[in-house]
Amino acid sequence: MSVNKTVSVEARSRQGFEIEVKTRQFSLTVDQPADSGGKDAGPTALEYLFFALASCIVTIGLIKARQERLPVRGIQVKVDGDLNTMVLMGKKTDDRSGFQEIRVVVDVDVDMSREEKEKFVQDVELRCPVTDNIKHASSVHFVVA
Repeated sequence: MSVNKTVSVEARSRQGFEIEVKTRQFSLTVDQPADSGGKDAGPTALEYLFFALASCIVTIGLIKARQERLPVRGIQVKVDGDLNTMVLMGKKTDDRSGFQEIRVVVDVDVDMSREEKEKFVQDVELRCPVTDNIKHASSVHFVVA
């Protein structure tokens, strides 16, 4: 049985590079650092991508722990990656505009062997929709309003 859920956000430009993004009753600010022409009023879109990935991994890990009654005391995730900013600035290069590699370090605070923790993290990785969307191409359709 398939159960689909629609996730929706709306973004609106403000002053300079500042952007207001809304979903449900929540609002957040996206901006560029001051040295990139912004006011540093919020994280960048790329940082929010990593926020989404890290928090999805923690959430799925906690769901899995609850489902399997595992005594997980906590989960910490660090995400980082490198990209060629020349592409997003419109400079022609042979690189893609996205991250060349995204590195994820997951620390699960639980009394398990290393092998058990690795299996736990592998299962979380497979269940995390943000990881899935980063690893596999989802179709994206642009419409001009």
